[in-house]
Amino acid sequence: MCVRQKTTSCVGVLGDEEMKLKQLSFSKWCLIDLAERMGDFPGSPLVWIGVLSSFSLTSLFYQLYQEKKNELKELKEIPIFKADQHLMKVLQASPHKRLEYVAVEGLVQADGEPLASQFVPRCFGVIQKTTVTELWQNSFAKMWDSCTLRNIFKSQLLIYRETSNSVPFSLVSPGAYSNDLFVKVHNPLEASGSYLERVYNKVGRAEECFSNEIPIVTEETEELLRVGTTLTGFGEVVLEGGQVIRLQAPQDGRKYILVPSDHRSFMDRHEISARMWKSLTAFTGLMGTLFLGEVFFNSVGKQGGRSR
Repeated sequence: MCVRQKTTSCVGVLGDEEMKLKQLSFSKWCLIDLAERMGDFPGSPLVWIGVLSSFSLTSLFYQLYQEKKNELKELKEIPIFKADQHLMKVLQASPHKRLEYVAVEGLVQADGEPLASQFVPRCFGVIQKTTVTELWQNSFAKMWDSCTLRNIFKSQLLIYRETSNSVPFSLVSPGAYSNDLFVKVHNPLEASGSYLERVYNKVGRAEECFSNEIPIVTEETEELLRVGTTLTGFGEVVLEGGQVIRLQAPQDGRKYILVPSDHRSFMDRHEISARMWKSLTAFTGLMGTLFLGEVFFNSVGKQGGRSR
């Protein structure tokens, strides 16, 4: 069995929330200053802040809607195939036996022996990622508050270790037999997308010890791309030797993506997201118009009272 393994680790110092507090304080003073400057305009300063905020959000949501709309349009232009004989015929008829960027949908099947979960019995996959996160403190860096007898940690470290394993796997059509057509997935660890399923998660608190640095909290997780999962891959498809179909990273720079669902569900999620941004654009635009109308009618009412 060919198993690829990759281990990464990183250690960082935990910072405080000072920068976020400064940003919140700056935003608060900006709104106060804006309200004071608008005191000479007709209508309440809070109403004017509501007008500006509503139209600012309208502009932001409209931009997000346009981006999602364009992305959805590009996705609809990508040809979709299943791991079947139709894909084989299209590849045989195409120049250089290659499709530059398509979507291929199928079930995950290990080419050999699958990976077994380290924590869950009878759970198998083709990509496995285990992470261990530890929050450490320096025991010599404790400061005691004499009034409340609380210990304040001045030095904390976050230690993150990740190990990834993978075995060769392919995409097959539902109900296919072992000798049917399949699509090999090349270098899946290079693909983007949240295609791993969390099958195990444990958070624990470590006990005190006599070392200088002791762990406070440890978290251990395991994620798998499980055998039998419906997967849609976006990338380049090539035919090798007239028999083997391979899905790989595109050579034209476009993204190599693996999605843990069928193509129709993937498109539905994008359409729901586009409708959400469109609805928010309409809602905030309507609210801004109502706020502006209130200012206008109040101004007209005051002018009518003065003329009397």
